[in-house]
Parts: sequence; C-alpha cells; structure tokens
Amino acid sequence: MPHLTTPGGFPSVAAAEDGRPGLGVPGWAHPVLAPLEWAELARPGLPLHWAVLDVSSGPGSRPDAYCLAAAARLHASGTGLLGCLDMWDGDRSFGELVSDAHRYLDWYGVDGFYLAHCPAGAEHLPETRRTATTLRALCDGGHVVAGHGVHPHPGYADVADQLVTFRGGWTAYRWSQAAPWTADHPPGRFCHLVHGVPRTHLDEALRVARWQGAGTVYFTDRTDRSGRNPWGALPGYWDEIVSRIGPGVSE
Repeated sequence: MPHLTTPGGFPSVAAAEDGRPGLGVPGWAHPVLAPLEWAELARPGLPLHWAVLDVSSGPGSRPDAYCLAAAARLHASGTGLLGCLDMWDGDRSFGELVSDAHRYLDWYGVDGFYLAHCPAGAEHLPETRRTATTLRALCDGGHVVAGHGVHPHPGYADVADQLVTFRGGWTAYRWSQAAPWTADHPPGRFCHLVHGVPRTHLDEALRVARWQGAGTVYFTDRTDRSGRNPWGALPGYWDEIVSRIGPGVSE
C-alpha cells in the first residue's frame, strides 16, 4: 500500500481537489442488521471515498463472519475501509487503541482508521499525534480520519489525513461557518457529516460544503431523535445524492 501522507490521502479523496466531492460513510449498522447497505457500498462507480467499519464498538473480541464478508466485498471493489477506534475525547489509552488497531488489521485488512470522538484541544495534540503516527505506520501509511465533529485546534491539520470539522444536524449546519485557518488547506482535508437534511435541501447542503471547503461529505434525512443512530442505514435519497455528487457539484 502506498504511503498516504499527501492531502486527501486515498487517490479517490484527491479528486476533491478538482471540485468533485465524494462520500464518506461514517459507519452503518452491523452487516446482519444492514445487509443491503453494506452490499450497496460495493456497487461499481459510487463516488465513495471511504466507509467505516465498527464491528462492536471496535473490532470485537474475535473475527466476525458477516463483517469479514463485507470487508472482502469492499476490498474487491477498491473502496477504502477504515476501522473505527473510539478515542473517548482523549481518555482512551494509547495501548488500547493500538491493540484494537492490530485486530482490525489482522482480521479485516483495513486501509486505515477513523478516530471517533477525537479530542480537539491543543492539550491533546501530542498524544493524538503519537497515536495517528503509530496507526499510519501499522498499516504502511494508511489513511487516518480524525472524527472531531467540530473545528479543532489548527495543529490537528498536521496529525491526520482528514479532519471531520462538522458532525451534527442540518439546522446547525446550514448556519455554520468554517474556521478561518481551514482556508489554508485543500478541500480533501475536511469532511462534513450531517443528519436530518431534507431532500428539498440537498442542493443547499452541497453548496454549504463547497463554500466551507469540505471535499468529503455524508448527508442523510435520518435524525438522532429518541437516541436513534442517524448513520445506521441508507438515507431515503441515497440514489439521488449519489447521482448529484457523482459528476461533481455545480454552483
């Protein structure tokens, strides 16, 4: 695997530099609960940058046959597969994260890692940098996405291949603003994950992503009401958003 340290990481992410955003799937439900969703990820021609695999709040205690099959399909299709490692906002130990990373690599052959609940403050920068550097070395230069969900300290731009600078609902997203320092980096470095986006506002959501310089996005009409996971299944307009993103987004 090539060393992925250039802006954007995966070759498919680099396409965002040409104004063509792509999709990052933050982690659908277990393949037993969402078989159609995982099968869909292997469909040829999707504008997909990467998908996150979260077996059981991490890699689980043993290889999962359903996740092994899903991972094999994604690898065969050329889709980047990221193992989900929860950093607990900086409270997770380095040893635990590395141990989970080894299991993801040994069992599912992941191409990198998604650092869920990644801390955003300057005080956590040294340890997060240590973690990201180690993870990238473990998978021979694999892709690392820092799942902050907010704009972190600017120093994190040198830590991960991509930063999730927004993760939340549509109402907050449509009035959000990018931190000024993000303008110094190409769109391939940033990702926005937005739930509760109505079908009628898809074009607006895509424009917000373009204006704020996000090269990887995921929009869904599902919400987090009553504690529901909005990312667990396909959005109701999946085919529509795939067709709109595929050829690039027009102003």
